[in-house]
Amino acid sequence: METTSTPTHCPYCALQCGMNLSPTPEGGVEVTERVDFPVNRGALCGKGRTAPAVLSSRVRLTSPLVRSGGTLVPASWDEALDRIAGELGRIRAEHGPDALGVFGGGGLTNEKAYTLGKFARVVLGTSQIDYNGRFCMSSAAAGGIKAFGLDRGLPFPLEDIPRTGCVILVGSNLAETMPPALRFFSELRENGGTLIVVDPRRTRTAEQADLHLMPRPGTDLALALGLLHLVVAEGRVDEEYVRERTSGWEEARAAAMAHWPEHVERITGVSVPQLRETVRMFCEPESAMVLTARGPEQQSKGTDTVGAWINLCLATGRAGRPLSGYGCLTGQGNGQGGREHGQKADQLPGYRKLDDPAARRHVAEVWGVDPDSLPGPGRSAYELLDAMGTDIRSLLLLASNPVVSAPRAAHIEERLKSLDFLAVCDVVLSETAALADVVLPVTQWAEETGTMTSLEGRVLLRQRAITPPEGVRSDLEVLHELAARLGVEKGFPTDPEEVFEELRRASAGGPADYSGITYRRLAEENGVFWPCPAPEGTFAGAPAGASAGTAEAAGVAGATKAAGAAGAAVHDDGEDTGFDVLPEDPAREETGTLHPGALHPGTPRLFLDRFATDDGRARFVPVSHRPAAEEPDEEYPVFLTTGRVVAQYQSGAQTRRVDELNAAAPGPFVELHPRLAARLGAAEGDPLAVVSRRGRAVAPARITTGIRPDTVFMPFHWPGEGRANTLTNPALDPTSRMPEFKVCAVRVEIAGAEAGGAG
Repeated sequence: METTSTPTHCPYCALQCGMNLSPTPEGGVEVTERVDFPVNRGALCGKGRTAPAVLSSRVRLTSPLVRSGGTLVPASWDEALDRIAGELGRIRAEHGPDALGVFGGGGLTNEKAYTLGKFARVVLGTSQIDYNGRFCMSSAAAGGIKAFGLDRGLPFPLEDIPRTGCVILVGSNLAETMPPALRFFSELRENGGTLIVVDPRRTRTAEQADLHLMPRPGTDLALALGLLHLVVAEGRVDEEYVRERTSGWEEARAAAMAHWPEHVERITGVSVPQLRETVRMFCEPESAMVLTARGPEQQSKGTDTVGAWINLCLATGRAGRPLSGYGCLTGQGNGQGGREHGQKADQLPGYRKLDDPAARRHVAEVWGVDPDSLPGPGRSAYELLDAMGTDIRSLLLLASNPVVSAPRAAHIEERLKSLDFLAVCDVVLSETAALADVVLPVTQWAEETGTMTSLEGRVLLRQRAITPPEGVRSDLEVLHELAARLGVEKGFPTDPEEVFEELRRASAGGPADYSGITYRRLAEENGVFWPCPAPEGTFAGAPAGASAGTAEAAGVAGATKAAGAAGAAVHDDGEDTGFDVLPEDPAREETGTLHPGALHPGTPRLFLDRFATDDGRARFVPVSHRPAAEEPDEEYPVFLTTGRVVAQYQSGAQTRRVDELNAAAPGPFVELHPRLAARLGAAEGDPLAVVSRRGRAVAPARITTGIRPDTVFMPFHWPGEGRANTLTNPALDPTSRMPEFKVCAVRVEIAGAEAGGAG
């Protein structure tokens, strides 16, 4: 038996923990420790350890399925592909290309996300493509672009966290969502730093904090503004930094000063003494960070909320300096790369904007098409799903399960059923796949090679370790076959490295420039941080400035305005930070620039010289608090917030098929405070009905003092009666189009009792 192991990465969250896959005597694989990867150093959560269980043919699809007489039955690949191509062609001919919808996922590799976007725009000619990452990181992305000119989840590596002085962690329960990352925060405290957690629940993460703030759901924006007010009032603004490295301060300052501490206390429920202590803890150290996650982002004002936390960093000089900054803890495995390379409604590869004529010309040249043939921006994810059965008549869906994961999920389920045609590519028969007309079984993480981009902006190589079962094909093969059947026989390779080489050319010169990254480098260097331009002249015929190895384009020491556009400075700026950002490199001259033709080292730390704006300055964005789209009232008097538990992942389509994980987290529950339980007359384990304006969900009571008395919590991993997203509100952020998953108004009652149970 072959005894060598394959170094690869976990299939779940955006940490992309390193692991080895080793063969077992039974012909399967097991996860073994991989200590060389710096993010997890061998540590894995239960989901990562048990990931090979989903490779089993006992739980996964191994044959195409087609609907016949109302039932999904096995079919050949040719029959399934012919049916998909025939239906897509028919609907396009009858209703036009925008009647064809495409929906992707944040778990797709960069190669598959890139190819899916190209397929939608070149083969189908549709503008109607988006992906489930719109539900996860889009508000943080929009806020980062407004302030910094660039979106990368973390502008610094995770290894910087233990070396900073203070971290404010807003709306993240990483002890359950990405457990191996918790050690960075434990090391922070061991090193004398402090951790402040903002969450309406006392989660496992909040239990590790030096200070836990418990605001009312939907009031994170007011909280950040109140902290900035105190920074101004207490004379803690870094005036020199604000003057030299930012713009727009006076307007942002005026907006914050309307949020005085007592007013913010009334809105948030966070006391004035806690507000003052937060400001002291954040401002007294030489360095500090703010990290946000879905809590403040999944709101109808999520972009403004992120902007308010960024304003706090800018006013105190905590951005674009060593060991300081704002970052977003990206959730899905390739949530970062997935939004960079073209499966988002408004973007082209390299994080280019679809409505930018220069971007269209560049990508069209790589694709060999007329720029005018590329459709414009389409609908965002929820808007696309909501239009199914009306404007959108068919949907090709990869790596997503909106029946469980979309807001107002019962409505989205009905929209899916109303389609003329639904085709799904998935590893398992998810709740969404069960509604499809055709289901294609595709390869998964251990059975295919491809790249992922972690929450750090580190591009990683996930290597094939085993042969997929007979009857299973890759998404790249599916798109290749469909393109050929629809009349495009070239331009859709099935080899992932060949796709990546094209992605490099398409991204060259864009904000997310991967052109200097190769599979060989990824394997040898344990990943490479973008932007990473190619050496000058690498891509013959590329537009001017498309790829460069110079300091000016790469963003290293001495960078000029062009480096701001590339978004990065990666050198140590001369301050004594206790570490060197870059190792010594014989290709680097004493000035810190690169020799012509040298490989760019990648960019682990952004913005140390300048921001990625036209003038190199970060922008304050003036924002003001406003209520959630739906506040409690007499009929629905309680807040609902949702989230994850440690043993399940996203919609649970894969983790719910793993016995060990189901034993740890067998089903949904309603978490509520003893005071609310007493008013209901509910005991631990009693079935509770949670009712919103959109529907009703039922799950057992879990009573705890670790949640606000005016709030209930439900995890969102399960379908059926306990589906939390039956209740959630699809109200959209006006900029990011993120739905308001994290706050809506509900009533709670004993299941089966008359309505009106909770006041």
